[in-house]
Amino acid sequence: MAPMVHGLEAKYFGRIRFNYLDADDPATRDFQTYFGFRYQPEIYLIDDQGNVLEKWVGYVSQETLEAAFAMYLD
Repeated sequence: MAPMVHGLEAKYFGRIRFNYLDADDPATRDFQTYFGFRYQPEIYLIDDQGNVLEKWVGYVSQETLEAAFAMYLD
C-alpha cells in the first residue's frame, strides 16, 4: 500500500497533509491509544480540528480513498 499512498500524497500535495506513524515506536503510544489503533495498516482522514472523518483498517483501494478525499475537499 505504501507506493499507492505515496502517490496520493504527491497528487494531493498542498491540499492534504499526509503524516506517517511508526506503530512500533513507543513514542507513538499516546496517539495509538487516542485513535484506537489496532492493526496495520490503518489510515485516518482527520480534519484541521483533529476530528476523525474516516478510518480504514487493512487494505483500502485508491478509489476508496480518493472518493473520501473528494467528499471533504473544497
